[in-house]
Amino acid sequence: MRNKVVVKPQISLVTQYGIEYAVHVITDHFGNLVSVFLSFSFSLLFADKVCECLLRRGPLTRSNLKRYTELSDSQIKNCLLVLIQHNCVQAFAVEQTGGFGEAPRFVTQYLALFNNIVHRMRFSKFMKIISQEFDGECLDLLEGLFEHGKPVTLDYVQEILLKLVTARYVERCPAPEPVLAPKDEAPAKKRGPKEIEEPKTIEQEVLEAAVPVEGIRFSVLDPDVDGEKKDIKPSSMTAREKRKYDALESDEFGATTTVVYRANFEQFVRCLRHKACVDNVRARLDDGAATVLSAMLDATRNEETEVKTKRSASLSLSSIYEEVIKTEAGRNMTLEHLRASLAELGTPPSVKASDDSYNIGYLRTFPSLQMESIVLKRYGQDAYRIFRLLSREGRLMETEKIADVTFVEKRETPKILYKLWKDDYLHMEKLVLAAARQTQFMLWKVNKQNLWKHILDEMFHATLNLRQRLAYELDQEKELLKLPADKRTGALNDRNIRLNKIRKILQSSQMKLDDSIMLFYDF
Repeated sequence: MRNKVVVKPQISLVTQYGIEYAVHVITDHFGNLVSVFLSFSFSLLFADKVCECLLRRGPLTRSNLKRYTELSDSQIKNCLLVLIQHNCVQAFAVEQTGGFGEAPRFVTQYLALFNNIVHRMRFSKFMKIISQEFDGECLDLLEGLFEHGKPVTLDYVQEILLKLVTARYVERCPAPEPVLAPKDEAPAKKRGPKEIEEPKTIEQEVLEAAVPVEGIRFSVLDPDVDGEKKDIKPSSMTAREKRKYDALESDEFGATTTVVYRANFEQFVRCLRHKACVDNVRARLDDGAATVLSAMLDATRNEETEVKTKRSASLSLSSIYEEVIKTEAGRNMTLEHLRASLAELGTPPSVKASDDSYNIGYLRTFPSLQMESIVLKRYGQDAYRIFRLLSREGRLMETEKIADVTFVEKRETPKILYKLWKDDYLHMEKLVLAAARQTQFMLWKVNKQNLWKHILDEMFHATLNLRQRLAYELDQEKELLKLPADKRTGALNDRNIRLNKIRKILQSSQMKLDDSIMLFYDF
């Protein structure tokens, strides 16, 4: 008899208010496109309805979308076209085995890309990164990519495009309809436990199947080689990569002779993650350690294959020194100072030394620090000490033991624990010892996965409230906003000043809250 391999399903962090927030973003962004896409104007009014259906129900075929949304086929089609163009939805085909003697068939489904939808609110952060590294022409091109989704390359922008592709801020668009093969049953092992990797979400599987291989993903047409257009691609490209590269220009991928590009959100999020790491080190240690870490991150950035990578590529001491002295802040740093800074970087994100080489270990400390900060602000210092202890221990602890370790008053400890449990910050178990006189103990621990989801939902709820309040304020003054600036005088000017203040406060609050969401969810 074969042993079955039981894999615990991955808990999705797309929460209830996260979905409502994403739908609000779609409504806000694509409601403004009605006047632009006149032929789609009626259908675009339902883009949020299509998107919400996909977010709540998961991947669906067009026929099921039509059934659940009660929209016409043309409305569904037009909504999907716009959402796919703006990287909010990805189509993919699922291979289904046929009956005896029948060929397999392929069913097209559509998947809402939650992360990409939320990234639409971060365009200003992404633009700031480009403005610090490139000139205005690159900024204008990226703004066009954000606004229109997937513009085609034109002769006069290819040189600009090359800069952004080389820096990996722009990439070739993925396959329009990748194929997911049916999953094989996991092979059984005769003996001995084996650690099984956490299963991937359907979104991760689809995106991995759609993205081109590295050699294709970041290749670009040479603007002028003997009067002809030629692709710039690595000479080390493997045979498999070359076959996929050639197929990219064929009907297999639905491509035309014009190659289409889009913004690479992964690289922008990676940059923001690195910045958060550097800021954390600067606050904990000093500017020297932050300069060294920043140089190491910049040198190994393009070797990271995923945003939440656990450890960077290794660098020798001489390579790190070369990178550091290239920067303005590290221009005068000595080798002795560099060694001292590397020694300081001993806590997350830590720098590990091995055989005269160093790499950066990204431990998932950001969510833990964020949770502790929230508990401190909401419940006070005593609750913070209790929560921090349980979070670090990661196991059940008895009430009296918690009080002893944290030095919190024993009469107050049960009240604080109960409050945290009631608000879903802690998990509680009762232990009854059967004896001549029954004794009951209360055991407590932090269930981090469930707590992350709970706190993330609260953050999305707060962000949604801020967006809805801003939308309400703008709607209340829509007649004022239609007036030219020179007509807003007297009482109208006072209203305009008030609206601008409210807008600035709400938008600033949104950005700060989004910083916390990125620390908690994206990093």
